[in-house]
Parts: sequence; C-alpha cells; structure tokens
Amino acid sequence: MGKVYKYGDHIDTDVIIPARYLNVHEPNQLAAHCMEDIDFEFKNTVKVGDVIIAGENFGCGSSREHAPIAIKASGIQCVIAKSFARIFLRNAFNIGLPVIESDCAYDEFNEKDEIEVDYGKGWMINKTTQKQYKVNPLPAFMMHIVEKGGLMNSIREER
Repeated sequence: MGKVYKYGDHIDTDVIIPARYLNVHEPNQLAAHCMEDIDFEFKNTVKVGDVIIAGENFGCGSSREHAPIAIKASGIQCVIAKSFARIFLRNAFNIGLPVIESDCAYDEFNEKDEIEVDYGKGWMINKTTQKQYKVNPLPAFMMHIVEKGGLMNSIREER
C-alpha cells in the first residue's frame, strides 16, 4: 500500500528524467532527479510502495531505459495510466517495473490518496474512499519477469 502521485497526459521521458542526467547510470542517482522538472518535491516525499497514476500516453518521447529505472529506483511499485507509449511499456517490464492500463484510475484517484494494488490478481483499492476497481491482471509470464526484477534476471534464472 502506498500513496498516489498523479500526473496528466503525455508525460514524456524528458519529464520523468531530464535529459541533462542521461550521463548518469546509477539507479539511485537517477531516482534523485526523477520527476524534478514537474514535481520538485517528488524525490523528498516518495516512499517505497507509492504509485504513479497518469493520463494518456505516459512515457512518450525517447526510448531510453533511464525513465523507468528512475521511477523504479525511487520506490514506485507500479505506474497506472490510461495508456502508455509502447517503448516505455516494454522498457518498464524489461527492468521489472509493472505498468497497468486503466481507464478509470485517473478519474477515481486524487493526489495523495492511499492505494493498494494487486496487479497479479487484477484489482486496485482506493483506501481513502474504500472503493475497489478491477484492472486486467498481468499475464503469468509478465508477473514472472516483474518478480525476478526484470527480463535479464528472468532469463538468467531459466539458464
């Protein structure tokens, strides 16, 4: 369970992690700058288990993995959005960050609401309003990738 950080439509990778930090590769250093151009307090208030909820086309822009790495390293357990840029979605799962598409989350949750998510079973609860919502559960093979911390860890285990 965590709290909601809410952002709008078309949040691009340059907003998630500004391009001036692309020479940084250490996840914790990327996390220190995650979302800073639109939410300077994010790095100071985000906690492990928190969730980002956004509108349409989250993660648009460049195809670099820095963006989902920064989000995951900041402690965010998952990102829920109306839709995702395809490359961001793939990069997120490749590094073990679950992303969930939901038509209702953006409208049903407010900033700082408490949220509980089970992306394996396919539900989320707004603990602030006590309302529960169904989402499409992640397929078993995607859950395996997430549980192993990313695609490469999943492949290493299979060998």
